[in-house]
Amino acid sequence: MKNSHIFVSNRKFDVICLGRLAVDLYAQQVGARLEDVTSFAKYLGGSSANIAFGCARLGLKSAMLTRVGDDHMGRFLTESLRREGCDTSHVTIDHEHLTALVLLGLKDRETFPLVFYRDHCADMAIHLTDFNEDFIASSRTLLITGTHFSTAQVHRVSLQAVEFARLNHVRTILDIDYRPVLWGLVGKADGETRYISNENVTRHLQEILPLFDLIVGTEEEFCIAGGSSNLLLALKAVREKAHATLVIKRGELGCSILEGAMPETIDAIPTFRGTPVEVLNVLGAGDAFMAGFLSGWVRGHSYDICAEHANACGAFVVSRHACAPAMPTPAELDYFLTIAKNEPERMRRPDLDPTLVRLHRVTVPRPVWDELFVFAFDHRNQYFELAQKAGASETRLPILKNLLVQAVTEVEQTPHCKGHIGILCDSCYGQDALNAATGRGWWIGRPVELPGSNPLVFEGGRSIGTTLISWPNEHIVKCLVFYHPDQPIEHRLEQEAQMRALYDSVQASGHELMIELIPPKDLPSAEDTILRCLTRFYNLGIFPEWWKLESLPEETWPAIDQLITERDIHCRGVMLLGLNASMDSLAKGFRATRSSSTCKGFAVGRTIFEAPSLAWLSEQIDDRTLIDQIKKNFETLITLWRHARKLSTTNS
Repeated sequence: MKNSHIFVSNRKFDVICLGRLAVDLYAQQVGARLEDVTSFAKYLGGSSANIAFGCARLGLKSAMLTRVGDDHMGRFLTESLRREGCDTSHVTIDHEHLTALVLLGLKDRETFPLVFYRDHCADMAIHLTDFNEDFIASSRTLLITGTHFSTAQVHRVSLQAVEFARLNHVRTILDIDYRPVLWGLVGKADGETRYISNENVTRHLQEILPLFDLIVGTEEEFCIAGGSSNLLLALKAVREKAHATLVIKRGELGCSILEGAMPETIDAIPTFRGTPVEVLNVLGAGDAFMAGFLSGWVRGHSYDICAEHANACGAFVVSRHACAPAMPTPAELDYFLTIAKNEPERMRRPDLDPTLVRLHRVTVPRPVWDELFVFAFDHRNQYFELAQKAGASETRLPILKNLLVQAVTEVEQTPHCKGHIGILCDSCYGQDALNAATGRGWWIGRPVELPGSNPLVFEGGRSIGTTLISWPNEHIVKCLVFYHPDQPIEHRLEQEAQMRALYDSVQASGHELMIELIPPKDLPSAEDTILRCLTRFYNLGIFPEWWKLESLPEETWPAIDQLITERDIHCRGVMLLGLNASMDSLAKGFRATRSSSTCKGFAVGRTIFEAPSLAWLSEQIDDRTLIDQIKKNFETLITLWRHARKLSTTNS
């Protein structure tokens, strides 16, 4: 089917979404009553916001038009949208109302209890002064959800936005998004009920239907819009009111698309089947469907492609735990559609496909770290030994590590360091330091290994996933493993089993992984030892975002670069470790990487901190002197690194 709509070109946005923006709190215990749930996962939510998020993820230029409260949840939502590439210039901060919340449960395949906390919420307080005609005219399309016609205030605002759109050739889209609870038709805690017939709601919707070019809804939503429990009669009633393209979401059947006159039977409406998947959670699947549909529709693709993308995006979300974060990237969508066409049974559980799981981790927007200077003070045994040597109490070590964070803060203020600074810090002596560093936009790594363990033992015990539950998501899991491909087989298998368990845990938790790889010194080392180690991990299906390696000869780096490029194009890079080497020795190692495309920086510790820390613990220097000495050492290493890379640029 041909997409007959013509869109104005050269607009700033592809779609502006007006409507709900809220925090979704999803129950983590699947199968439990909402009364029995003990923990929730926090996600961006709200139909319009989910669609704006999904459109941005699929490459459309989207913008959100709504309000959030002047609160932590509102900031979380706007930051989430911005990270995805969605414009938030017209997300107004409301100082009188709080951001909306929704509690959601996953009891079984048919039961999804949810409670909306939306009384006097921020997005329902949107005002005519929050936007003007120029903003609406800057987009090719405008999308509004049905909830934002449910009260006099939002109805008035939505009509004004539609009027501006129609005056400026902006295509208008209605997602019927019928929630009886949001129209006051059921008890406030009954967010699960999806359909109740109501003449007032039908009359209200039919007044606005003529204003839209595209109307999307489930079968039940078209029934309420058409005022009949018979879908055919309801669609005929809608067609009498609107000349819009109608897209009917039909669950497992896929979707039906109606342009022109209504036929005599439902079966005569062109229907596009999707790939059947097992359902975990239907909540938000319609929003993903809409984002997928628009990703084709706005680009002028045929309805076959629009429906294919829409059905696939809905399939992703029904098989995953969340809504907005569960939406696919273009890489995921392409992979899913390719496999689904040839081997549809493989996609029955897209949430279990290892390639899709990995693509979902590595192809979503992530902070860019093209060059990193990491101060590593995650050492535990070494700091204990320094305290012993200085005759100082262990209780001074947390204070010391806090001072190191202050030194890093000051280094960040030096020219060209912002956005390139990181730390490696432990929670044994450095929990206060980690707390102080978190939220600054730094690269932050934390160790999980028991210091010196070989074979590898995790500091928190074998249940590494339990440890990661309490970690902020921005923290990167760093694991030092003393590994050699020629270790005795029993020893090596134990190491590999531990690393596999760690990798599976970060896949579930969402944390990035850095593997610090040091071959034991009691085994012979050859030029290809490190290369063989990396190859073995890749063969095991372990793909860390980061590698931390010793300095290597310059002639070794091309093989390292080639291996990483061939086996994992999504690898974030390699960082060089220090092992308490001298500045001159580290500089030599830096120069050896000057032609490397994968080495992104260094993560060095004792060379920077050992002498100043011992002096401070021995009370030979004060806090200020410690900070100044740490700064000097750290800045010297940064200068040495940049000089080595500058030589590379000059030589090339």
